[in-house]
Amino acid sequence: MATREEIAAAAVKIRGALVKNGVLPGVRAAEFFEVKNDNLVICRFDSLDVDALKKLEWRLDIVAIRDLGVFAIGADNCDAAAKLKAAENGGRAEKVPCAGNCGVLDGKVAVVTGGAQGFGFGISEALAAAGAEVVIADMNFDGAKAAAAKLVGNGHGAVAVNISDEESVRKMTEEVAFNYGGIDLFVANAGVLRAGSVKTLTKKDWDFVTNVNYSGYFLCVKHVAALMAEQNAVSGLWSDIVQVNSKSGLVGSNRNGAYAGSKFGTIGLTQSFALELVGDHIKVNSVCPGNFFDGPLWSDPERGLFVQYLNSGKVPGAKTVEDVKAFYESKIPMGRGCFPADVAKAIIYCVEQAYETGQAIPVTGGQVMLN
Repeated sequence: MATREEIAAAAVKIRGALVKNGVLPGVRAAEFFEVKNDNLVICRFDSLDVDALKKLEWRLDIVAIRDLGVFAIGADNCDAAAKLKAAENGGRAEKVPCAGNCGVLDGKVAVVTGGAQGFGFGISEALAAAGAEVVIADMNFDGAKAAAAKLVGNGHGAVAVNISDEESVRKMTEEVAFNYGGIDLFVANAGVLRAGSVKTLTKKDWDFVTNVNYSGYFLCVKHVAALMAEQNAVSGLWSDIVQVNSKSGLVGSNRNGAYAGSKFGTIGLTQSFALELVGDHIKVNSVCPGNFFDGPLWSDPERGLFVQYLNSGKVPGAKTVEDVKAFYESKIPMGRGCFPADVAKAIIYCVEQAYETGQAIPVTGGQVMLN
């Protein structure tokens, strides 16, 4: 019996092999079982034969590979899921339509880490509206499932992950490959912050920020890039990794060295990964948002940045949270904070722009400008 990891790896290759006119199909995998359903077009193999799959000209519903797995093939993930269900119960495939927006991301599988709330959820909403099948990856698995259920259309999903733990990241990647057949866009959004003076910040807080923001990004790219490289080698298409960085990755941040340092460092990783992975048809970029004042990162009444900055004395003369907010609003030429939709547009630009890799794109309302 094949392992789940082996089945997931096969799903990635099958999806890549069945690309038509630059469009990848939806794929859903299962452990091997004998498929008996005259309503489905079934292709049976004794072992995975990518070259044979590439040569197929007819519409295909099921790829059954003995002792490996059963792989349902559809126009999108919802279609594939319906065919897998029909293969299991012998009935007809009744497709539940996915988003169907015919947007710029139509049919693409997009994974968003830290997508259960705040910026990540707002980005997930925008990607779903653009046609992507979005998988929300978050430590809060129940929150991720609830968030995925709120997205427009069907076909979205959730997976648990702690990006600072390599085994957790490996399992996340495997789970997405098993259920979706690959990843076309990976949005590395998850991040944490601990503000404080360099004279008093604890090593524990420093390590917490660095392990999530810096090492977590490395671990995600390590495992996601390996999957994308396999997928792209078969399909000939390109995939995208986009890191949600920060304006603090472009300019220093007073009494916020752990966070700013991790963000400066990950721009270096983005540039280095871009140089290496271009040969695997993987583009790697960062987007650098300004302040999202309405999200929990800033506005949480107990742990939000407004409270942290007030308590750490980062804003001279500030007596209240409102004083801190007014101070930061006054620094933005366009007069407002950044919204998730602003960041999502920059992410979609990275996907659409075929001639862009290794960049750090400001989304700051003019607060930070590139030299």
